[in-house]
Amino acid sequence: MKVYGDRNSGNCQKISFTADFLQIPYQWIDIDITKGESRTDAYLRKSPMGQVPMIELDDGRCLAQSNAIIRYLAQGTSLLPDDTFTQAKIDELLFWEQYSHEPYVATSRYHMVYLGRSKDEREAWRVERGEKALDLMQRLIKGRMWFVGDSLSVADIALLAYTRLAHEGGFDLNARPDVKAWIMRAEMALGLPPAGN
Repeated sequence: MKVYGDRNSGNCQKISFTADFLQIPYQWIDIDITKGESRTDAYLRKSPMGQVPMIELDDGRCLAQSNAIIRYLAQGTSLLPDDTFTQAKIDELLFWEQYSHEPYVATSRYHMVYLGRSKDEREAWRVERGEKALDLMQRLIKGRMWFVGDSLSVADIALLAYTRLAHEGGFDLNARPDVKAWIMRAEMALGLPPAGN
């Protein structure tokens, strides 16, 4: 399997977190989105959406969108239990992460890390929605070890990628102790060094 991605992107890190945890071998191919490398004709032939991450399987089939990829990789493993309602609850969080978390937490980080903006230059409306997303995570994880079920799942991986880097987007998790504790558990389970949030 080939993984096309930007190692600094949380969406791309989801793929490496999942594949490494499941011991799925892959070749990483760096794609620099700031140089338009995901918009070349060759790349667009494989992935018409022109985004990263994207995987290319040994048979040449390609799949894009981070949460679709990790869900595909996790089929038949502990990261995606067989129970259909549990899978639906995981999907619920995967969809929420991409619609109500990533556009605010990750984009604020993008503005600071990639574009070099200061914390004060962040878009106020985006910050407000990011804070609300992190507050909801605090409510959902309070009293629980994992977001769905009794063990680490792809829902945790999807939410972990940018939440553990939220400080790089100017967000403070100190008022969300259960989120911080969950981050530490997830990092340990995945064998990741602490992100320092």
